[in-house]
Amino acid sequence: MLEAGGVLIKNVRVFDPDSGTTDAANVLVEGRWIIAVGPDADGPDPCDGNGGLLIPGLIDCHAHVAFPGREGLPRSTRILEAVATLRRLRARGVTTVRDAWGADAGFKHALAKGWIEGPDLLVSLRQLSPTGGLGDWWDADTGRLDRIDDPALPDAVFDGPDQARAAVRRMVRAGADWVKLGAGGALAALAEGRDVRPTDEELHAVTDEACRAGRDVMAHAHTAAAATAAARAGVRSVEHGVFLDEHAVAAMRERGCWFVPTLAPIPAEHGETHRRSLALAVEAGLPIAAGSDLAPRPHVDLLTELRLLAAARLGPAGALRAATSDAARLLRLDDRGRVAPGLRADLVLLDGPALDVADLAGRIRAVWQAGHRVRG
Repeated sequence: MLEAGGVLIKNVRVFDPDSGTTDAANVLVEGRWIIAVGPDADGPDPCDGNGGLLIPGLIDCHAHVAFPGREGLPRSTRILEAVATLRRLRARGVTTVRDAWGADAGFKHALAKGWIEGPDLLVSLRQLSPTGGLGDWWDADTGRLDRIDDPALPDAVFDGPDQARAAVRRMVRAGADWVKLGAGGALAALAEGRDVRPTDEELHAVTDEACRAGRDVMAHAHTAAAATAAARAGVRSVEHGVFLDEHAVAAMRERGCWFVPTLAPIPAEHGETHRRSLALAVEAGLPIAAGSDLAPRPHVDLLTELRLLAAARLGPAGALRAATSDAARLLRLDDRGRVAPGLRADLVLLDGPALDVADLAGRIRAVWQAGHRVRG
């Protein structure tokens, strides 16, 4: 468990993600919480920020901290790699992560006990899908191929509304904070003409059962058809959305659906199309949250995603908002995401006052998680 004392972070410019502005201030932290923010805030054990920029701890809304690689190594390597990945993410200012498939509830237990170090973790366990969909690993030579077979990661494949409800219940029983749904296929499957998608009845069964269990649904959807169907079924967020169109964006807006675009891992040949989808979403006023989609190797984390979001449409202030206050709203975490009294002291101190995300990694001076200084 993290232990935290009192500290005054003085002589900084505090970034407000909702307004996109920065103001000179001191920040008083006691225990896990921010107590005061302003030019007159005072307290013990001062930490001089030397005029640097203080931002909220970053929130990655779509990561895979424990996804298997393709090297054919023993299953233990997936867990051991995740330990190093979590530690590195927190050192780079990421203090909260929604895992989108791969981490089980044991990671949360280990983090809470202090056995390993890393961000707060929300888990979805596995990606639900119908037979032949994205969550159904299968090989023509061996048949069903489950690279993360584990009792703590229950079977996620379903066919029909009743099986869809049962799959949601299995995830909730195993400790899922979110339900992850494959509303469409992977890019490779789309290219091969194998886009196996749930029926509307199956989609509604997933979202209804998740709601009954007090969970929200995040939906993998590259195509406009998949995103439209998922939004109409009531998912809280659409992930990726490479091929959105005006119809899909309108459906998402009508249902209050969030968009997590994950620009970083998408192949270059789809980059322009993906950026056009993001532009449609911004023009329509869809709420945007940042996610890195950490699964591909080498890992590309949230700092790269923020640079791409800023360059694509959001600008540096908008990109940071997508990874702080808006990310917290998507995840329904009302205790973080801004630097304000009464909120959790998840903070990142950057060198210099510039509101710029081009080289966040090179600017990080210190990181606090729940008031505990974990870097610097």
